[in-house]
Amino acid sequence: MARPYPSDSITVPRRADAVRHLTAEVRRRLKQARREGEDGWRVERIEIETEPCEPLAWLAAQPLPSKVYWHGRGEKVAVAGAGIADQVRGTEETALSRLEERLGRLASPRVRYVGGLRFEPARPADPEWQAFDAARFVLPRVELRVADGRAKLAANLVLPRDARAMEQVLAEINGMRWPKANPEAALPLPVARTDAPGPDRWNHGVEAALHAFESTELEKVVLARRARYDFDEPLDPFVLARLLEEATPSCFHFFVQPAPGVAFVGASPERLFRREGPVLLSEAVAGTRPRGLSDEADAQLREELRLSDKDQREHGFVREQIRQALGPFCAALDVESEASDMVLARGRHLYSGISATLKPGVRSLDLLRALHPTPAVGGTPTDEALAMIRSVEPFDRGWYAGPVGWIGAEAAEFAVGIRSGLVRQGEQATLALYSGAGIVRGSEPGAEWAEIEHKISDFARVLGLDA
Repeated sequence: MARPYPSDSITVPRRADAVRHLTAEVRRRLKQARREGEDGWRVERIEIETEPCEPLAWLAAQPLPSKVYWHGRGEKVAVAGAGIADQVRGTEETALSRLEERLGRLASPRVRYVGGLRFEPARPADPEWQAFDAARFVLPRVELRVADGRAKLAANLVLPRDARAMEQVLAEINGMRWPKANPEAALPLPVARTDAPGPDRWNHGVEAALHAFESTELEKVVLARRARYDFDEPLDPFVLARLLEEATPSCFHFFVQPAPGVAFVGASPERLFRREGPVLLSEAVAGTRPRGLSDEADAQLREELRLSDKDQREHGFVREQIRQALGPFCAALDVESEASDMVLARGRHLYSGISATLKPGVRSLDLLRALHPTPAVGGTPTDEALAMIRSVEPFDRGWYAGPVGWIGAEAAEFAVGIRSGLVRQGEQATLALYSGAGIVRGSEPGAEWAEIEHKISDFARVLGLDA
C-alpha cells in the first residue's frame, strides 16, 4: 500500500542546510523585532523548503517534548509539529476563550493550533489523562509539512515575546534533528489484557440502558469499553502511529504527546466538521458492520446494514441532532436524507453527508461547542445519555470521543477522537484502547461487545494479535 506522503527525494536546500537557513532567518527577524521595539501580539511563520522526510519519523527524532501530528482523511498533506510557540490549556471555557482571542489576531492561513478536548471536560481527569488538560491547543514551535513530493520546514514566532527570549527560541530551532533512518516497523507483543468493564458488567450496563429506554426519555446511549494491554518492553508510539496509519488509509490520523511518556494516538473514520471560510462540511456516521472475506459476503453485509432497523434508527438520531445543532449557524443547510455506505479497510458504516453555508460572523469555536458531543459518541437526549455514561462506565474517557484537530483564523477541521488509544511509558508500558457501541432499543449485549472488538481490531492487528 502506498504511503500518503512520499519517500525521500532530492529538493533544495538539503536538510542540514534547511535548518541552518531557517535558524538564520529566525535570528534576523527576532533581532529586527528587538531593534524596532515592536509591541502587541502576533504570530509570524517562516518557511524553508527542504528534502521530504516521513513526518512521524521526523517527529520521533525531535528533542522538544510536546509533539503533534495530523493527517486529514483523503488529504495529501501530513503535518508534524514539535515544541510550543504558544498554547492555551485548562478548563474548556477558559482555554477556548483564550484561543478565540488569539485566533482573532492571526493573519496567515498557514498558522494553525492543534489540539482537542476531553469527552466530558467537567469531569475530573483520572491520573493517566491529567497531562492532556480538559482542553489543550498548541501552536508548534517547528513544523514539517509534507505533500506531493515536497516538504517545508517552518518555525512559528510569537512577537514580540519571542524576541525577548531569542537565545532559547534559536536553540529550539537549531536543535531540530533529522532521523537517520525510518524507525523499525516492529512492536512488542503484549503480555496481558484487562477489559473495563468485563463481560458481566458490560451486559449489566446494556441492560440498564435498555430499561432506561422504556422508563425515561433516553433514546440512544453510546457505551464504551477500555481494553488495556501491558508490555514487558517499551512501546514506541511513533511506530504504532505509523503502522496504524498504513493499516487505515481512509481515516483521520492524529498523534498528541503533551509530555514525554504519554501519547494519544488514533485513526478516526469520523469528521466532526471542516470549515473553510463560509463553507462547512460535517457528517453523520453511525451503524456498523465488518467487511466480508469475499465480494459476495461483503455485499451481504452491506445489505444487512442498509436494511437493519436498529442501525438505521441509531443513524437517524445522529443525523437529526447534527441538523438541529447546525441550523442556527447556517444560511443554507443540506443534509442527505438517505444513508450511504462508508467503506473502510476492515469495516463499514452508515454515512450521511452534511454541507452548509455559514451565516456571517459564525466562528469555528461556535461550531465546536454546538456539535460536541454528537449522538454518535454520546447519545440522545445528550444530558440523559451523559448521565447514563457516568453511571455505567468504570473508567475516564479522557480525550477518547472528544474533538481532535486543528484550527486557524478562517478554517478548521476536527475529527471525533474514536478508534484511539493512550500509550503510557513507565515501569511498564501500557496501551489503553477505547471504543464504543451505540445502544438503542433492540440492542443485544453480546452483539455490541463483538462490535467493539471489531472496532479495536485495527490496533490489535498492528500489535500482531488476532481480533
